[in-house]
Amino acid sequence: MKKLIALVIAVLSLSLVLAAACAQTVAIVQPMSHTSLDQIRETIVARLTADGYTVVTGNANGDTTALTTLLSNYAAEGIDLLIPIATSTAQAAKTVFEGTNTPIVFAAVSDPGAAGMTGEGCENITGVSNSIPAAEIVKLIYGFQPDCQKIGFLYTSSETNSVSTINAAKAYCDGEGIAYEEASIANLSELQTACETLISRGVDALYTGNDNTIASAMALYTDTAYAAGIPVYCGADSMVADGGFATIGVNYVQLGDQVAALAEQILSGTAPSELPYETLSEYAKFVNLQAADRFGADFPESAYEGYSVLVEADGTSHF
Repeated sequence: MKKLIALVIAVLSLSLVLAAACAQTVAIVQPMSHTSLDQIRETIVARLTADGYTVVTGNANGDTTALTTLLSNYAAEGIDLLIPIATSTAQAAKTVFEGTNTPIVFAAVSDPGAAGMTGEGCENITGVSNSIPAAEIVKLIYGFQPDCQKIGFLYTSSETNSVSTINAAKAYCDGEGIAYEEASIANLSELQTACETLISRGVDALYTGNDNTIASAMALYTDTAYAAGIPVYCGADSMVADGGFATIGVNYVQLGDQVAALAEQILSGTAPSELPYETLSEYAKFVNLQAADRFGADFPESAYEGYSVLVEADGTSHF
């Protein structure tokens, strides 16, 4: 009888936990669709729904007005936790949810400090950064191209996350005496021209970090670069899967899983202020052999050591 009673109590306790989880709603908002952002969302949704939480999602599809409207609607609905994906979404969420008690767990904010996600007024905010060490960015390039004379940095000027990554890389180059050129775009209509400008300035390699705008148009970017025989290095494995050559950067499944874990701690009662924002514990190293063929790479086999092949030369993807 005692065992039966204990079993009943355990079942009731589990039921109460699951009921509490189901009663809590998490909203995930992203600014647009591309592989990296979608991968983060899908990873978080899979984990939270499996654990019994109700998850709703919103996509602004590149429209800043729509982004604010989505966030305002969720604020009015009284959700239990918000997960804004990318820096622009996190910054908009902070403004829209100011004065509410809704916890915010950001995903993929490259520089939380510069983005205003830390310090005074951010007691209810935490998350996971997708920052990449500047030294590793440059080492990535010279690992394949030890004779590289000049690097081209291409980024979107309105994306704080992208600007921070490139600024860190430029500072490292300045300290090491490495030559570089830079070009920024305000929108995708400028991407091809910006890429061609850098190529005309004699760059031997191109690098773009965690840039949502450019990540959504990798085909155009790589077509332009590879036609000139210039490799494109990226800040994320998803950008390599979409045509970039190589990355030591962000594994967005790992990032999404860390975000979901933080969200669950908060939904279970831990205050966001007790959970400092996190960075990734390790970085992904991937290469796209099809891209190497496209720009005519002749790197020695030793250059590929330590990299996982994300896309084979025949186009087969392992992503």
